Amino acid sequence: MTSPAEPAMTAAEMRSAFFRSFPGVAPAIILSAIDQTIVATALPAIAGALGAVESLSWVVVAYLIAATIAAPVFGRLGDVFGRRRLLLAALGLAALGAATSAAAPSFGMLILGRLIQGFAGGGLATLSMALIGEAVPPRERGRFQAWIVACFTTASCLGPITGGWLTEHLGWRSVFWALLPWIAIAVPLALRIPNRPGSRHAGFRFDLPGVLLFAGFVAPALLALSQLQKLSLAALPLAGGLALLAGTALWLLLRQEARARDPLLPLGLLTEPTILRSNLMTACAHGALVALLTFLPIYLQSVRGASPAGAGVLLLPLSLGGGIGGLSAGWLMTRTGIGMPFATFGLALAASALVAIAMLAGALPDWGMAALFGLVALGFGCSYPVVQITVQVAGGTNRLGAAAASVQFSRTLGAAVATAMVGALLFGTLAAGDAGVAALFARLVQAGPGLLATLPPVEQALLRGGLSEAFRAAFLGAAAMAALGSWLASRVPLQRLG
Repeated sequence: MTSPAEPAMTAAEMRSAFFRSFPGVAPAIILSAIDQTIVATALPAIAGALGAVESLSWVVVAYLIAATIAAPVFGRLGDVFGRRRLLLAALGLAALGAATSAAAPSFGMLILGRLIQGFAGGGLATLSMALIGEAVPPRERGRFQAWIVACFTTASCLGPITGGWLTEHLGWRSVFWALLPWIAIAVPLALRIPNRPGSRHAGFRFDLPGVLLFAGFVAPALLALSQLQKLSLAALPLAGGLALLAGTALWLLLRQEARARDPLLPLGLLTEPTILRSNLMTACAHGALVALLTFLPIYLQSVRGASPAGAGVLLLPLSLGGGIGGLSAGWLMTRTGIGMPFATFGLALAASALVAIAMLAGALPDWGMAALFGLVALGFGCSYPVVQITVQVAGGTNRLGAAAASVQFSRTLGAAVATAMVGALLFGTLAAGDAGVAALFARLVQAGPGLLATLPPVEQALLRGGLSEAFRAAFLGAAAMAALGSWLASRVPLQRLG
């Protein structure tokens, strides 16, 4: 990022600066994005091999908890000691986590490996965005969104396909072993990133109490949400206890951060109106999108009768639309120097499309449903580069890592909260109508859409009818989140991006 005293960079200089850093961070971006999707397809095989069907969700939850905790840790340390150095450390942890998971003799060791992988993944995602942010002036970052979007699109497309093929032909452990060659490629490329020193070293005190309290908040909070996603009243007492523990840890964390010399979470940064509202907005947008991606395969296969392959085709516009939205917003930011109006419009478009899906789903042909999915993703996609760049500008050069970490944390927590809320809407609507249908849906969520084919025709028809109404409520819930995100975007103080 250039300061006012520095001469403006020419287009050729900006391209040169970007491409000096991007080849080093691109493998890290893909690695952080693919780590979840490539493992998801191996979960049934892992359950069968290690005999941990009831605890299988921990493979996902452990990664999520560690990644959320890692974001501010790596962001803060990267600001102080240099982001390239911390990126290399995160790649080393990723290799250790992948090897531990691949060689795990028991389910407990696999969870340890996933915790290490999650911690590395959270650091890779945060540091990658910060390294790009320090290489290119704010207003011009939108110009290069195509390259960043390509990384995420590559990961989202290759992850499930690669994971499924490796699991089927070489076994589930190969899913983790396959990450090691990629990390081996990423390390020498990361060493080519220009080394910019951190803000300061002398007298820095790592905020270990802050890290422990932050972990004490994140872990119970996400575990409480995972309990709610079980769609069972029996899980409510445990979820309530975990929520109370998380609330207590949060209160203690805020007290610790207010008096810490070098706080993990710079409260002054996080409470700035631009950063606070931008992060709340991206939590709503990303949360609604992840919730949709979680439950839409069930909807398409159980209600609309699509095959697994057909459901994948219907969901393809969600990937393409998001990429187009991100590219469009990035191009417009570069041309105009402003960003939030595009996020406001995009999220309003997503909310409108979701309302249309909720109201018209029964009458829409498959192509019409796919087209509306594309509009939803287009709207959500407009918000992604806007938030990242706006928060980086507001944070400033010395706090670039902390600012990028706040976005990553907001999206992760937003995804967990929104998925639990949409699941609660689905289950609540079903339970209000027919307890038997609600029980069938709970089984469907746990076993996957493949369960539908094993049900008697009468139960299939009953479930489809109940799910049609339940998903109407879910779509409207996601629309409300998108609308709230649009309103928050409109409330972000308008600022030029440089």
